[in-house]
Amino acid sequence: MKHVKLRAMALAAAAAVAMAACGSEKAAEPAAPAATPAPAAAAPAAEAGGGGACEKTEGDTIKIVQNAWTASAVEAAIMKQLIETQLCVTAEIVEIDENSMFAGMADGTVDFVTELWMSGVVPEEQAFIDNGSVVSVGNLGTTGQIGWFVPDYVVADNPSLTTWQGLKDPAIAKLFATAETGDKGRFLGTDPSYSQYDEPILNNLALPFQMQMSGSEAATVAAIEAAVAAKEPILAYWWTPTAAVGKYKLVEVKLPDYYEGCYADTAKVDCAYPADPLLKAASAKLKTKNPKVWSFLEKVTITNEQQLELLPQVEIDGKPAADVAAAWIAANEFVWKPWVA
Repeated sequence: MKHVKLRAMALAAAAAVAMAACGSEKAAEPAAPAATPAPAAAAPAAEAGGGGACEKTEGDTIKIVQNAWTASAVEAAIMKQLIETQLCVTAEIVEIDENSMFAGMADGTVDFVTELWMSGVVPEEQAFIDNGSVVSVGNLGTTGQIGWFVPDYVVADNPSLTTWQGLKDPAIAKLFATAETGDKGRFLGTDPSYSQYDEPILNNLALPFQMQMSGSEAATVAAIEAAVAAKEPILAYWWTPTAAVGKYKLVEVKLPDYYEGCYADTAKVDCAYPADPLLKAASAKLKTKNPKVWSFLEKVTITNEQQLELLPQVEIDGKPAADVAAAWIAANEFVWKPWVA
């Protein structure tokens, strides 16, 4: 999820980004002509969770990417607040579709993203990595995993569903059926723009299920919530770390192990989604634009455990991401202090 908007598997891209990271200094482009400096502004009191000594922020505004999922929103808020209160640099969160963010980082319109799911990088985006205009700033510290999930009571009632082999039984599949799927079980996908390989996986594993799209992440969560409230079976594409996994006690159905080459031909996919160590990525221009922010970003680490602490506060408790970020900063100085040293 996080939030996660995948479009097409480019599994070799991770190695390419790592190479780009090693050569990032060489690849960095000259800074763009200096823009008119943003007016100095006091850091917003409501967001000054770090208790910094800055009376004002200054310098060219750092544009932080926020993608359309909760983890990205919380991370962007943490970055903004620390950059402003600890580095005394003006920062702005830019909500941008991840389909556009590579071009934005390449030309310096936006400066960095904390959460890049490499499995979703398409060739057009890989080109920005290859030409050095977008570079890795290291691992975030979170590993994402897309997969198939059912509520825990489904597995309790049908222990064979700990693995995909339990789904082969037509009688089990029928438990997941809807009026639209008839005797076949329903497999619930999410936003149609996401890269989902579940239909070929279902076909290649000969599972008696029919794919249906919910239409959005929110619709998938609503369907899971309704099924859990009624204690009905549901099988859905989802990912971890997310608040929904904890709230609805979702259990991952183990698919055949991922293997190299499994996604080379997307029509023949018959294995699990690969684990996805998330990366921080930035415009190559950032290193020249603000070396202090670049150094800070290199040190930032957010783990799965920290994600699972933060996400439910937004997705379940309904708190604004900025407030969650401020509270986390106030309580975790020992974590972030080395980032700004």
